[in-house]
Amino acid sequence: MKTGSQEKRDLLSVCVPCWRGHQANAAVLDTGVVKMMQNVHLAPENDEDDLYSGYNDYNPIFDTEDLENDTAFQQAARTSHGRRPPVTAKIPGSASSRPLATGFGPKATLPSSMGRPMTGGIQDGVSRPMTAVQAAGYTKTAMRGSSFDPLGQTRGPVSPLEKKNSDSPEEKLKQLEKKVNELVEESCVANSCGDLKLALEKAKEAGRQERELLRQREQITPPENINLDLTYSVLLNLACQYAANEMYAEALTTYQVIVKNKMFTNGGILKVNMGNIYLKQRNYSKAIKFYRMALDQITSAHKEMRMKIMENIGVAFIKTGQFIDAVSSFEDIMSISPNLKAGFNLILCYFAIGDGEQMKKAFKKLIAVPLEVDFDDKYISLNDDLHTNLLLEAIKNDSISQMERERKSMAEEYIMTAAKLIAPVIETSFAVGYDWCVDAVKASHYVELANDLEINKATTYLRQQNFNQALETLKMFEKKESRVKSAAATNLSFLYYLGNELAQATNYADLAINSDRYNPAALTNKGNTVFANGDYEKAAEFYKEALRNDSLCTEALYNLGLAYKKLNRMDEALDFLLKLHAILPNSAQVLYQIASIYEIMEDPNQAIEWLLQLISVVPTDPHVLSKLGKLYDNEGDKSQAFHYYYESYRYFPSNIEVIEWLGAYCIDTQFCEKAIEYFERAALILPTQVKWQLMVASCYRRSGNYQKALEKYKVIHRKFPENVECLRFLVRLCTDMGLKEVQEYVTKLKKVEKLKEIREQRIKSGRDGSARNRREGGGDTGGTKGERLSAKLKALPGTNEPYESRSSKEIDASYTDPLGPQAERPRTAARKRTEEDDFADEELGDDLLPE
Repeated sequence: MKTGSQEKRDLLSVCVPCWRGHQANAAVLDTGVVKMMQNVHLAPENDEDDLYSGYNDYNPIFDTEDLENDTAFQQAARTSHGRRPPVTAKIPGSASSRPLATGFGPKATLPSSMGRPMTGGIQDGVSRPMTAVQAAGYTKTAMRGSSFDPLGQTRGPVSPLEKKNSDSPEEKLKQLEKKVNELVEESCVANSCGDLKLALEKAKEAGRQERELLRQREQITPPENINLDLTYSVLLNLACQYAANEMYAEALTTYQVIVKNKMFTNGGILKVNMGNIYLKQRNYSKAIKFYRMALDQITSAHKEMRMKIMENIGVAFIKTGQFIDAVSSFEDIMSISPNLKAGFNLILCYFAIGDGEQMKKAFKKLIAVPLEVDFDDKYISLNDDLHTNLLLEAIKNDSISQMERERKSMAEEYIMTAAKLIAPVIETSFAVGYDWCVDAVKASHYVELANDLEINKATTYLRQQNFNQALETLKMFEKKESRVKSAAATNLSFLYYLGNELAQATNYADLAINSDRYNPAALTNKGNTVFANGDYEKAAEFYKEALRNDSLCTEALYNLGLAYKKLNRMDEALDFLLKLHAILPNSAQVLYQIASIYEIMEDPNQAIEWLLQLISVVPTDPHVLSKLGKLYDNEGDKSQAFHYYYESYRYFPSNIEVIEWLGAYCIDTQFCEKAIEYFERAALILPTQVKWQLMVASCYRRSGNYQKALEKYKVIHRKFPENVECLRFLVRLCTDMGLKEVQEYVTKLKKVEKLKEIREQRIKSGRDGSARNRREGGGDTGGTKGERLSAKLKALPGTNEPYESRSSKEIDASYTDPLGPQAERPRTAARKRTEEDDFADEELGDDLLPE
């Protein structure tokens, strides 16, 4: 234990070297330290040692309570004033100061009261090491005039760190292991980006590098230091990439390597993946086996995983037709952890078995599954707090709310589908069964689906073509809430529109709009009724309003394009149809309308391009193929025109216009025998038209087969004895062949020509009388039957005059959406014969054939 005097000596021994180190401040008098030193009492050098003295002395220097009132101490603490050591110190008990040792003055030692030299002082010419302050940079070299260098900067820069030896085996193994991990990660990234081939290549490379790593590691370290986690990850990734590339045999082999290795503790769970592969291969028995093996190795702690495996087992049993076993799996799931998918599959199994009571029970279990989504109440603001309302608006469309909407939509789809499935079989009739489903849903927490089920009931009646029941069901909603009333009125408007009852369709469309002004389907139906009445401008306004309420209402967008097409505003129509094409890129109706508009705008190249896109969607549509043939024919590309006309003929060999073009093309290309096939087909379709049989006879004549031509003309003459063209060719053939029947046919030809002249005179006189009556006061303007027929007569060509081809009539047809306005349909069959057609056949002859 130190006395007070010893503590004072220790204080001084620490301060002395500090004064030596600050040589520049040696001449400065530190008044603060001097004042502090006044309280230090040193024993005289000649005092004798008293071992028991000083115990009761109280040194005021240790009185910390008075430091707040000590002006010198407070000044030293606030500034750097106290950090400059004084040059001299007062000797206690006197007013004179005593010089202390510095780097410039005499190195006199200040003895303590015990006669012990101070630390750092010189004794007998030898300086004592200052070990107490050596760490601060003060060494004995400071007394020899060396500069102050506490950080050792004069010793030069620090030597650089020793570099790792990259050639060492341990470092090589680390680099190789890092490369394997990078390859596995790159493989996973490539798989997520859809590049399955690159992912498999990376996985294989990772496997090769990992095997090389194992080989090198076995040579350096013992086997227990092998990184099993890396091996497991490499093999698992390789198996997954094999499965993704549908290389199932290689994937199963890789999984077997993992499963059979006892060093992989969790390898057994991968039997689920193996079961999935067998399920894709339709090997359902092995799939069930591996699912059950995986189920045995998964503890009850992993409840969710066990339920999913049991669901896979149930699906596999359904695939094999073992519905009883599938029921067992799904019943277990519904009793432990019920979910929508398992409940729906359970209903399917009971439906396949035909157990109506169990279907009812399963349906009740399905609607009892908790949805855990309070979607309607969560986003309703209970106060007018602006911050809260902004927050609710912000989270209405975040990822969680989207997930909630998807889950609710999925639940509604399962329930609606299950109700439609079991309603006809659980009761004596479809209506009674559907009513039971509606009552069950009303008693559950899916009560809002009850009205949707009622509307779906009406839709089912429509599919069954029971329109009266559908109308009665929908009319029941007229007094219900606005949303349901609007939906029912929309469907009623649609039904009356299809029935061409535009007045009723308009009434219900107005009712739907009044119930819900923002219902895009109601606005579209209202536009359709206005469109059908010919007011295209007003119809376009309704379609635009529907689009303002729902920008993705494809029916309104399509009908708006048709409305502008009717208004001859082709640029706007094309703009809307192109927007719709961006939404529905594979819609045949949209593609056809775009091509039709380009054709109207006289841009055949664009029309052909869009029709080519159309036939990639509907490659067997004969009308589209014939349209392409017509466009290529107008462009002068006969070979392409023949290709598409022939394809149209293959799919629909009853289109007279296509047959007519193909026959004429074969004659132009000197293939008269081939043309006979097409004209005989036309004669078979229209046996009362003489011109097709005349075409066949003319083809025989052109090909040089005069005998068959003569026989064909005789057959035609027997069927049509008053046909002038047939008699003329009979006269020519008999004359050229030197036959005796020529005089007989000449006589018949003169009689027919004379009869024709008399008929023309009668028609002319009747026409003159009719014109005279109109001039005199307006008689009947309809004219006689002979008058109407005379308008069809043309001058017959002479015997030696060439026959010119007649262009086929343009086919104007279009695809329409079921909800859209009724446009022209493709004409795919022969139209009904008229009296004018029969007479026109006589005057047309075989004028398609060039001489």
